[in-house]
Amino acid sequence: MRQFIAFVHKEFYHIFRDIRTMMILLGMPIMQIIIFGFALSTDIKDIRVSILNPNEDIVSRKIIERIDASEYFIVDDRYLHTGNEIEKEFKEGKADMVIVFSEQFSSKLLHTGEAGIQIIADATDPNTAKTFTQYAASIIAASQQELALGNNIPMHITSSIKLLYNPQMKSAYNFVPGVMGLILMLICAMMTSISIVREKETGTMEVLLVSPMRPIFIILAKAVPYFVLSCVNLFTILILSVYVLHVPIAGSLFWLIIVSLLFIFVSLSLGLLISTLTKTQVAAMLASGMILMMPTMLLSGMIFPIESMPPILQWISHIIPAKWYIMTVKKLMIEGVNVSLAWQEISILMFMAIILITISLKKFKNRLE
Repeated sequence: MRQFIAFVHKEFYHIFRDIRTMMILLGMPIMQIIIFGFALSTDIKDIRVSILNPNEDIVSRKIIERIDASEYFIVDDRYLHTGNEIEKEFKEGKADMVIVFSEQFSSKLLHTGEAGIQIIADATDPNTAKTFTQYAASIIAASQQELALGNNIPMHITSSIKLLYNPQMKSAYNFVPGVMGLILMLICAMMTSISIVREKETGTMEVLLVSPMRPIFIILAKAVPYFVLSCVNLFTILILSVYVLHVPIAGSLFWLIIVSLLFIFVSLSLGLLISTLTKTQVAAMLASGMILMMPTMLLSGMIFPIESMPPILQWISHIIPAKWYIMTVKKLMIEGVNVSLAWQEISILMFMAIILITISLKKFKNRLE
């Protein structure tokens, strides 16, 4: 019995002295319960709303105040003046929904009992758009009942819904950009990290490094096949999206490919960084699963809206490359905006690429020389 206790003590000692194992055993459950508990939410909050109200009368202001008081909406204080500004609001990413009041809204409602409100939504994410347009329509209906009771006259506010970029409400418009980000991230980063760690684990990496070729070229040679395969996957996804799923490329195909190549480079750099921090293929797989796959699926906006998450998870989402890539693909591919309106996301990806490749190459050199 004493020997058994000694062996148990030894196993505990081996576990406790390995920080990575402790992080996996104790840190992973905590991270998963927090992410799944807060990210997996069907509630949609902080929807940015712009208003086009030609007359700004008392009745319309009451409806706007009621919408702004809701926990779901944030009404922009700067009102639009013409219908030409509506699409610009969406393309510049300033609004998720625009509410348009008809001319002489208050007088029509009080004299004829009828008036109209148009709800215009960005439907690149059809499920989200359907949800928050229903929220808005419910608030408008409640305002109509309140006004009718207050004035003792029958009133009817007609709410018409217009969906931009995806009027058919096809789910493919939403998941194609997300799948592109997920596939390219996993193939480039996960496979690259495992490939290099395999060489280190079997001891063949040292043999390669003593060859006449410089270490940087050896690493690039390991990465090139995954870069080529990712390019093949990129073109396959685009072809299937257009001709099978009928998701059009509304913007520039050239810039879409350039941004995708940049994201592939970021993913390869991330895979190289993981390979410098792990010694075994199992550790590389676990690190890739924790750092890449789960956060990419949950915190990149691929499945769940980032705006509905707690502030700390929204902050964490900023450091996930797939988030910025998916946002850029939606702008260039679905919305068809000019590349200048996606320059912020592209600049962030470029910055990530520089930082990741610099750290990765430096640490790789230090570890294997």
